Amino acid sequence: MEGLNIVFLVLAVACAVTGVVLMMAMTNAMQARGYKIKWVFLRLYVLKYVNEYRKITIKESGRPGPLFYPFIISMNLALLFTVVGLLLK
Repeated sequence: MEGLNIVFLVLAVACAVTGVVLMMAMTNAMQARGYKIKWVFLRLYVLKYVNEYRKITIKESGRPGPLFYPFIISMNLALLFTVVGLLLK
């Protein structure tokens, strides 16, 4: 069972890192559109910025931007892999 815990830990970390990269890309896209980003408080405003990115891209194209759903999926998978890994411990 130890090997299985490590596999889920690696998957959770990989999904979390992917989510962080997508969040940085979202904030850069918002900054390019003139939205002011508070980099110091990024961890506190993650959900606000994701929601604002979604609203901005829906206003522009009628659909959420291409970074929105991958971010949501990667963070949910990170949570799922973490819970499964802890339950198997």
